[in-house]
This record gives sequence, structure tokens and C-alpha cells, in this order.
Amino acid sequence: MKFRFSILLLGVLSISALAEEKSTPPPRVYPVALPNYDEETATRLQIFLDNSDFGPGKIDGRMGEFFRKALISYKHAHAMPKTGAVDQWMLDQVPVTYTTYTIKDEDLKQIGDVPSSHADQAQLKWLSYTSFLEFVAERYHSAEAFIQKLNPGKNWEHLQPGETLKVPNVLPFEVEKFTEGKVPENPTFTSRKVFVDTYEHLLEVFDQDHLVCVFPITPGSKTLPAPVGTWKILGATIWPWFRYDEGMLNYGVRTENYYNLPPGPNNLVGILWMGLNKPGIGIHGTNNPETIGRAASHGCIRLANWDAARVKDLVSVGNTVIIF
Repeated sequence: MKFRFSILLLGVLSISALAEEKSTPPPRVYPVALPNYDEETATRLQIFLDNSDFGPGKIDGRMGEFFRKALISYKHAHAMPKTGAVDQWMLDQVPVTYTTYTIKDEDLKQIGDVPSSHADQAQLKWLSYTSFLEFVAERYHSAEAFIQKLNPGKNWEHLQPGETLKVPNVLPFEVEKFTEGKVPENPTFTSRKVFVDTYEHLLEVFDQDHLVCVFPITPGSKTLPAPVGTWKILGATIWPWFRYDEGMLNYGVRTENYYNLPPGPNNLVGILWMGLNKPGIGIHGTNNPETIGRAASHGCIRLANWDAARVKDLVSVGNTVIIF
């Protein structure tokens, strides 16, 4: 395994006590030597972190921003030295980097046409994936370009049931297993708190002083930032309908000029809506995981669908959410 070292001043974990004392604490910065791993090693580490609920962003075999943050966050949470050195035991948890996925007959139900206009989308009952590439990439938490790279020569427009694809050996996001409905309160997690770091673009869940998980997010925009303050999770819905109201999205003003968009992976809020006690604001999924951490949202906290699906199982209705 060959790699060269580069020095990164990495903003690491927002500490819960600081977040409660002031709404915009300065980031804690550590000088950390991080190696540029080869693609195989980076992919294995991404898989390890993802399976451990320390989301590295989309799996792509690269040393990206959220990969680095996830690695250092994991080490911080487990009281490990905050270095970028490869820990062999982490790699040992992923002895096989890649596996295969065979397209099934029932997967055809996940693919369909999605019109571009919201008016036309509102006429549908489900906003499906638009291609097998999108379906497989999201299932395996990956960049579409990485899935294409792993499968050179595949004609993605004409994939058929029975065809086998090479994919990262990560715990899959099995979209077909999620059913529409409310998420019940989890009494085991009533003491947990959610911290939304708008500076580092991270969502962190703490149980007392223990960091449970970290996932990359998009927290609003410059014109409509995520609302700084302390809030509560009022409720959560799997496969929500979404009221698309440009007045609400752009100006925070509810209007009667809106479209009710049906559920599905290409709904704007994806697999999950977790509403806060701030009108119009929630933690939710997305129809475009490639943009997480980079493109702007309308004041909400946006996650990749595969991360949103896990967050709902790591928090509870009634939990405090601190945005700073």
C-alpha cells in the first residue's frame, strides 16, 4: 500500500456543550496529517466508516472532504489518536472491497419516467428512480461515476434482469423494504440530541456525551439558512408527500400556489421528512445525493437518502435539535 502525506487543517466535531452555550461556536481545528490513500484502501475505509454510521459522503474511492471528516470524527468518538494513519483493524472489517448485485425482475418497478415540471410530477402517484444507474448507485451509497467506473462497457440504458454489476461491499440501502407511514417514538433514545453544524455541514447525534453518528448534510443557503437555535422533532414520516410552494421555499411565506408531490426516491425530500417545531423546516432526504454538502437547500437539513434512512433509526420524535 503506497500513499503520500499531505497536511490538512481539519475542522473536527462540534462539541455539544459549546453548541448549547452559544449558537455559533468556533470550529475546533486540529492539524492532522492525512495520507492520500490508493483507491482500494480509500474505498475500504469509506465502507468501514459508512457501515459504522460515520458517513463519508458518497463512496467513490477518493479522499474527499467528508471522508476525511468521517475518519477523524470516528477516531474522536472512540478516543483514538487523531491521526490519518491507516488502522489495519479498520481495513480488516472490510476483507472484501467489492461484491456483486444482480438486477432482479422486481427492480423494474423501481424505474420509471419522472417529468421535469412539478405540475406534471403532481399528477403521478410515485416519483421513481429514472435509471438503473441511479437505483444501483443509491443502493450502494456511491457516486454514479464510480459505479460506471467499476462496470466499464455496461449499457446502462438497456440493462436487463439477470445482469450482474460490481458494487462496493457496503450495507445496501434496500429501498423496497421501506413502507410509507409515520415513524413511532423510540423511548430508548429520548435523551439523545441532534446537533446540526452549519459550518462543517455535519449532522451529529449525541447520547449524553457519546457521539453516536455523523452524516454530511446541506444546511440551508445564504439567503435561507437553516434556523439557528434549539428545536424539537415533532414527527417523522417515511415516503412523505411534499407540498411544493415556491413562496414558502424562497421567502418562508405559505401561499395557495403549490403542488402536492407524491412520494418516491425522486421526491425533493426523498425517503424521509422529520419536521421540527419551526414551520416548514425539517431534516429530510433528497432526490440528488451528489449535491449533499455543496448545493444549497431552502433552510432545511438535507441528507442523502441512505443516511436519512439511518438517522430515523438513531433518534426519536421529541429529541432536541440544536442548529448552530
